[in-house]
Amino acid sequence: MLEQILGEFKNNFSVVPVGASLARLLAAVALGGIIGLEREWRHKPAGLRTHILVCVAACLFVILGLEISQLEFGDSKEQQHDPLRMIEAVTAGVAFLAAGLIFTANGEVKNITTGASLWLSGAVGLGCGAGQMLLAALATVIVVTVLFLLRQVERLWGTH
Repeated sequence: MLEQILGEFKNNFSVVPVGASLARLLAAVALGGIIGLEREWRHKPAGLRTHILVCVAACLFVILGLEISQLEFGDSKEQQHDPLRMIEAVTAGVAFLAAGLIFTANGEVKNITTGASLWLSGAVGLGCGAGQMLLAALATVIVVTVLFLLRQVERLWGTH
């Protein structure tokens, strides 16, 4: 049974190879970070961490869309599931929940990064559901590392 569970984490990328997926996720970190850095400099509520999370989530949703489209859902007459609708349903539902977490208090926006991380968690959950545990794990490690490292930088700079 343990072998079967561990087998779920094998490299089962059928459309985008693991190296390309990692490169795409890291590019999302870098490019989302550039946009977020500009927002940080302008003291906007959605800054570096939030932009990175949203960019990585969007990247992950696209890769998952490509991978999920290759799953077997029966022939065209039997097919009752549209893989892209699954992604859309999760993103819309989780975005609604995440938006509910964000509020303004004393002129300051609160919980925006938590909202973005919740949205990203939806992408990770889709990855797991699609059997893309390695892809979901790569995104999780990248995001947790980004959040941890940027928190340390913020503490050093005294910005939060």
